[in-house]
Amino acid sequence: MNQFQPRVFSGVQPTGNLHLGNYLGAISRFVPLQDEMPTIYCVVDMHAITVKHDPAALTVATREVTAAYLAAGIDPKKAIIFNQSQVREHAELAWIFNCIARMGWLSRMTQFKEKAGKNRENASVGLFAYPTLMAADILAYRATHVPVGDDQKQHLELTRDIAQKFNNDFAERIAELGVGVPNPTPSPELPGELFFPLTEPMIAGPATRIMSLRDGTKKMSKSDPSDLSRINLRDTADEISKKIRKAKTDPEPLPGDIEGLADRAEAANLVGIYAALSGRTKDEVLSDFGGQPFSVFKPALADLAVEQLAPMADEMNRLMAEPDHIHAVLRDGAERASAIAEPILHDARRICGFLECR
Repeated sequence: MNQFQPRVFSGVQPTGNLHLGNYLGAISRFVPLQDEMPTIYCVVDMHAITVKHDPAALTVATREVTAAYLAAGIDPKKAIIFNQSQVREHAELAWIFNCIARMGWLSRMTQFKEKAGKNRENASVGLFAYPTLMAADILAYRATHVPVGDDQKQHLELTRDIAQKFNNDFAERIAELGVGVPNPTPSPELPGELFFPLTEPMIAGPATRIMSLRDGTKKMSKSDPSDLSRINLRDTADEISKKIRKAKTDPEPLPGDIEGLADRAEAANLVGIYAALSGRTKDEVLSDFGGQPFSVFKPALADLAVEQLAPMADEMNRLMAEPDHIHAVLRDGAERASAIAEPILHDARRICGFLECR
């Protein structure tokens, strides 16, 4: 192999109701990629147990994320869809990466600080180390590209650091076993052959970070106690319209250009949602609605959201009523994912020097 095969990997965590932020920030962006290069889309259920969880709810949520993938238009014949816990290579490679990553690297992870809060000493080891599992998710397939939101860029940078350190630490062994790929840009920091690629982020779209409908300074979240703060992917048309009508705004009309959205978090969020749902830029949206009050803009946004999301909600509900079909998709995906990851892990084990006698 003279170069890494282009391959996309990404995943969504099954931790409660999926919402508009999950759809616009991740799932909707997965769909076109399946026609551009090989794609692997995972339901990362092992990440979901880093905090206290309800096992029965996790089972349902895993099906729900799978249903969302399918309802959004991901074709399981084109893309690989599976849940992470069914492919053992993720966990085993994560342990190898635990021994590659440095404590200082993980201590700087912003999301750990946010989720652990002031009670860091009582946080699980899994919550602290889950970025190494995320790196294993990606590199078990030698994925070259990952579509990520702004909040995941730091984790992908860690994945690149882990890949680079592995490539450096075992440079001689990789060359000796002949399992590397020629480095197109060798440097003092990187050897002439690489076993793992330095995965590239794919950050695109006018609304990569969707904020709360009740507070434009906070990310839309399934954990927010107010259901009015988010649009759930299985909301009815009436619920979608109601939430947009009640979304927090300010008394000023919409500006004519994007600079006018500065310091107007709620206005910027709603314009960003309209842009993402319509496939347009924020400037294009403002060229149509600039100078208009929210009493005009909100109904237009509600109509667009219902048009885009209601059919997906109907399809998700239909799929959730057919768990056997969802299970078949996940079973087939896990088998196809394992077929890719198994030889990569086998070579990683050899590089580390593990003795295999069976």
